Amino acid sequence: MVKQYDLGIIGGGPAGYTAALHAAAKGLSVVMFEKNKVGGVCLNSGCIPTKAILHSAEVYNEIKCAESLGIFVENSHVDFAKVIERKDRVVEKLRKALELSLKNSGVVIVNAAAELVGNNKISADKEIYYCDKVIVCTGSTPKELPNIRFDHEFVLSSDDVLNLKSLPKDIVIIGSGAIGTEWARIFASFGVEVSIVEFAQHLLPVADFDVSKRVERIFKTRKIKTYLCDCVEKIENKRVFLKSGAILEPECVLLAVGRKPNEVQKIDGVTYLGDVCGKIQLAHFAIKQAVKVIDGVDFDENLVPSVVYGNPEIAWIGAREQDLEEGSYEKSNLLISALGKSHCDDSTDGFIKILSRDGQIIGAHIVSKEAASLIQQITIAIQNKVSIDKLKEVCFAHPTYSEGIFESLFRL
Repeated sequence: MVKQYDLGIIGGGPAGYTAALHAAAKGLSVVMFEKNKVGGVCLNSGCIPTKAILHSAEVYNEIKCAESLGIFVENSHVDFAKVIERKDRVVEKLRKALELSLKNSGVVIVNAAAELVGNNKISADKEIYYCDKVIVCTGSTPKELPNIRFDHEFVLSSDDVLNLKSLPKDIVIIGSGAIGTEWARIFASFGVEVSIVEFAQHLLPVADFDVSKRVERIFKTRKIKTYLCDCVEKIENKRVFLKSGAILEPECVLLAVGRKPNEVQKIDGVTYLGDVCGKIQLAHFAIKQAVKVIDGVDFDENLVPSVVYGNPEIAWIGAREQDLEEGSYEKSNLLISALGKSHCDDSTDGFIKILSRDGQIIGAHIVSKEAASLIQQITIAIQNKVSIDKLKEVCFAHPTYSEGIFESLFRL
């Protein structure tokens, strides 16, 4: 029996399931192949489970500081196994909801490895599927270094730490990108002694230098040890040897130097989306790619917001100051402590930095509670070329963090 579909999708992550749902809504017949679990890296071993654990860490951190708020909690402690159980429940609940949504939309899900045998033919589970159009979005995996490999016991990947049953006494994190920074904050909030090793001159090197410097200051106040302009030369007998000469003896190591696209053979006529396409490794980027392919709704790939979660959140969009020619731009820098809401929330650390040129915002960098939401407001303004003068006419509610954007506009 010949199995024929309008659209075949290999990979059920954000790009895959978004394409499937949008195509089904347009009346197309859709088959989606997923050898593991629907939801991909983001739902099962990335964004969602990490943020679920991060929430537990932040609540525990707030409890430790609650006396200053007039709240007294006795005998508080962490049962990390319960933290992981809650994370698993959150992931399972969201995955089941996604699976139900796909089923109700008429998407056929094949839980098997799939292989392209042509630009419109897919082989899976000893069956052949003919598809008028094929999308491949097979994701990525944690990256290793030439001299450091995962053993999944001492040297852990970001997948491994999601399933720890107990907290280590201390940990070395290699890499200070989004993954390394978020896990440093998680472990530190739970009382783990954290050391982070970064080859670059600053932590979070992809960010604006003012953001990096603020992260370094935050880490210092939280007693997270940092080794900058340094790297791991070797790991032997559970000892970590740094180029600087330092020797660390942690209970375990998290290797967090990014992710690599899963290898696929590229075939003409096939669309590649998400991490596997080798561009921006963010779930929202993959989702927008899928919407563009299915619905024809374009988007600017230069205006994809970045967010690093934790307290305070870190977010940015557009140009970084270190990439701009001196004298070619204007900037404002507002301390979050200038906002009444930050004092009410006991969250005064951070700033809002806006870069502009010719009356238009060209970049923004925020360290603040609710930074993920704040950066979206600025993204909308940049993308729609709303001038600073027009933004000044908007009424921002008080007391909010958003009014920090309003205040920043009058400093440009």
